[in-house]
Amino acid sequence: MSTHHAVTGQVGSQSQLALWKDKVLPFLMAGGLGLVLLYGAAFAETEALHNAAHDSRHSASFPCH
Repeated sequence: MSTHHAVTGQVGSQSQLALWKDKVLPFLMAGGLGLVLLYGAAFAETEALHNAAHDSRHSASFPCH
């Protein structure tokens, strides 16, 4: 009986690790990259890059001022 619980616990932790590796981590990395790109473009010194980010925020109905 005790070996069954040990095997079941190990399988459960492996599925949680797989979920984290396959679903959560890519979501967090993509979100982080998106934030870096958004704020990098919003505070950029280059006028064209800043205006492109500004216009895309307005086209998405996101107020910025």
